[in-house]
Amino acid sequence: MATIRVEALSKKFGSEAALSNVSLTVESGEMVALIGASGSGKSTLIRHMAGLLAADPKSPSRVTVDDRVIQEGGRLVRNAKSMRRRVGVIFQQYNLVGRLSVMTNVLVGVLGRIPAWRGTLGLFNAQERHVALAALERVGIRHTAHRAASTLSGGQQQRAAIARALVQQADVILADEPIASLDPASARRIMETLRTINRDDGITIVVSLHQVEYARHYCARTIALAGGKVAYDGPSSALTNAFLTELYGDAAEELILPDAPVTDRAPAPAGAALANA
Repeated sequence: MATIRVEALSKKFGSEAALSNVSLTVESGEMVALIGASGSGKSTLIRHMAGLLAADPKSPSRVTVDDRVIQEGGRLVRNAKSMRRRVGVIFQQYNLVGRLSVMTNVLVGVLGRIPAWRGTLGLFNAQERHVALAALERVGIRHTAHRAASTLSGGQQQRAAIARALVQQADVILADEPIASLDPASARRIMETLRTINRDDGITIVVSLHQVEYARHYCARTIALAGGKVAYDGPSSALTNAFLTELYGDAAEELILPDAPVTDRAPAPAGAALANA
């Protein structure tokens, strides 16, 4: 059963096309990288999968998550908000409230499962707090639970955001360039944390990345966007530097880490999908 299915998705902002007839499927339990140069449509696609944006009006588009339609024909379904409770979204800028404790930020993950008045008053029970501490333990920052979120490093704040998704009990995690603002050591820690969650919990993960080397190392499959279209969908191992240059031209330079090894094996294994094939 497909966890995420995107069909004929198009989105314009004014006269500019951010996505053009994008179709793809992410199977249950996969960890898939989404790559592309700046302006390729990665963040826009993530937001459509999460039910945070609707496609162009009256378009033939459709997005389903766990076999349930979240938007169709350019309109979000009526229960899209309740469906979003099962989709954890991790943003580049963490989306934490800096003045609140790390624990309180992580407990935001339970808001979809408790009465609104309890969430408004910040009344979380002992079991909910236990779950939040366990999530912080899993991502390695339990010791920060009672510190203000603003006092954490960028890598620690991103791990708190991952803990929040765990507390949310998400079936799917969509990570929108979660390592773009981090140093290499912190970036590796975040990617290792996501891979462990994917492997141990079977949670489906789509992570958009600006550097292809992380996709090669942590994700078996990569979807590459170029100009709002799917330019490649296949094994990450096929994304050699030469192949990236073929796909993106000069823009490929921003996808390749300066110290990334040059591997120029034949880039197109059987089953890989090229937009211009």
